[in-house]
Amino acid sequence: MCEKMTQQAADLLDWYDIHAREMPWRVGPAARQDGVRPDPYHIWLSEVMLQQTTVAAVKDYFVKFVTRWPAVSDLANAEDGDVMAAWAGLGYYARARNLLKCARVVAQEYGGVFPDTYEALLKLPGIGPYTAAAVSAIAFGRRAVVLDGNVERVMARYYRVLDPLPASKETLRALADGLTPDRRCGDYAQAVMDLGATICTPRSPACGICPWMTDCAARLAGDAASLPRKTPKAAKPIRLGVAYVAERADGAVLLERRPDKGLLGGMLGWPGSVWQEMPHDMDPPVDADWQDRGEVRHTFTHFHLRLQVRFAQDVRGTPEVGSFLPRERFSPADLPTVMRKAWDLCR
Repeated sequence: MCEKMTQQAADLLDWYDIHAREMPWRVGPAARQDGVRPDPYHIWLSEVMLQQTTVAAVKDYFVKFVTRWPAVSDLANAEDGDVMAAWAGLGYYARARNLLKCARVVAQEYGGVFPDTYEALLKLPGIGPYTAAAVSAIAFGRRAVVLDGNVERVMARYYRVLDPLPASKETLRALADGLTPDRRCGDYAQAVMDLGATICTPRSPACGICPWMTDCAARLAGDAASLPRKTPKAAKPIRLGVAYVAERADGAVLLERRPDKGLLGGMLGWPGSVWQEMPHDMDPPVDADWQDRGEVRHTFTHFHLRLQVRFAQDVRGTPEVGSFLPRERFSPADLPTVMRKAWDLCR
C-alpha cells in the first residue's frame, strides 16, 4: 500500500530537520533517525503541562517533575499534596488532579506502560482528543491529527479560512488531516506546531522564510496577519473576596486545603470568603488584631478576582478554619499564584 506524503508535508519535514526547537521532553529528528524513541511518560506529562500554558513557563516545571518522579509509577505513588505543591504557579489546577488520576490508572491497570493508540489513550482520566492525538503521534508514531492553536492558525492562513473560530475548528481539523502524512507522524506533528510557534506567529508572521510560503493563500491575498478570525468573547465578570493571612509568634502560618472539586481544588490557601460578584465578607477564622493590607488582583479563565487581604500577627487563638503550618514546613512557592500574591502583599 502506498503511504501518503504530500509535498507540503515533505517540505515541512525538511524544514523541521534543520530548525526543530530543542525541548527537554523532545527527541529531535536526528536522534529519532538514530533509533531513539520518545518516552511516552515525558510526552504525556509535557502535553498536560502545555495545555493553555507557554513552553517557556513549562520547561522548568517539567524538569522538576521528572527529576522528582522519573517514571509514571513514581508519580502514581506520590502524595497528592506534594504534587499539588510542585504544580503551584503553573495554574489550571484541575490538570494536576487529573495528572495524578491518570498516572495511577496507568500504573495500576496498565502496569506502568501507556497504551499506544488514540482510542485507548482517550479513555484515560484527563486525556482529551488533543492530548490523545499528540501522545499517540509523538510518542508512538501513530497517524493522528494534532490540532492546537498553532496548527489552527497555520491551517487558517494556508487555506485562507475566513470563517471565525471556534465555529471553523472542524473545517481546520479536516484540512490538517489532509496534510498529515502516514509516516514520520510524530515529527510532522511537532513540525507544524513549531511552524506556528516560530514563523506563522499570531502577530507579524515571518512569511518570507516559511517553507509553505509559495502556496499560502493568505500570504498571496495579503491578509495572513488577520487570520484566523475569532468570534469576540464576552467580557469577563469581576468577583470579589476576602483572604485572611494569619501568623503566630513562632512564625507558623494559618492555611487550609481547598476542596478537591472547584477552583484551585486540592491546593493550600488562606482561609477566606467565597468569591462572587457581590461583596461577601465572613467572620475571621480566628480572633486577632486584623489589619487591612489592600487588594490583590488575579485573572482566571472565566473571571477577574479582586481579593481584599487582611493580616494578623502574633495570633494566639485556636482557628475555626484551617490549621497552623510550622514556618520550617511553609514555602510560599507551594501556594497557587493568587495566594502567593496575598502573602507577598503582607510581607
